[in-house]
Amino acid sequence: MTPEILARITAARTARDLSDLARQAVGITAADMSPAERLIAARRLRKLAADFVDYTVMAEALAGTPWPEIAEPLSRRDPGTVEGEYAESVADWQAMPEDQMTAAAEGAEDLDAWYARHQEDTDPTSETPVTDLLNRR
Repeated sequence: MTPEILARITAARTARDLSDLARQAVGITAADMSPAERLIAARRLRKLAADFVDYTVMAEALAGTPWPEIAEPLSRRDPGTVEGEYAESVADWQAMPEDQMTAAAEGAEDLDAWYARHQEDTDPTSETPVTDLLNRR
């Protein structure tokens, strides 16, 4: 297990949660709710989307992607600023003990099963998109 793989698994978990929450948001479209309740639900979606971006940035940084390559698709002009925003988190993930990473990655098979249940015809065809990461070293 590497920090990069754990970050990718964490990003996949976040994407799953975001998808589930987005589906729930569609389900409450006609619900009798207060404006505050609707806005809170929308903010939860935005927070998860931001978390997904953060974990994806972490995975790329941990994989050794240069900061200019990370900053550009984020529409950020200064790679140094982006690096500064993530430096402490990257260092924390790099220092994580192997056993802690392995424990945090548990449940990857559940993500594969979730993907199989929700997979549409236009989605990438992979039976084990998350556990395939575990074969990397």
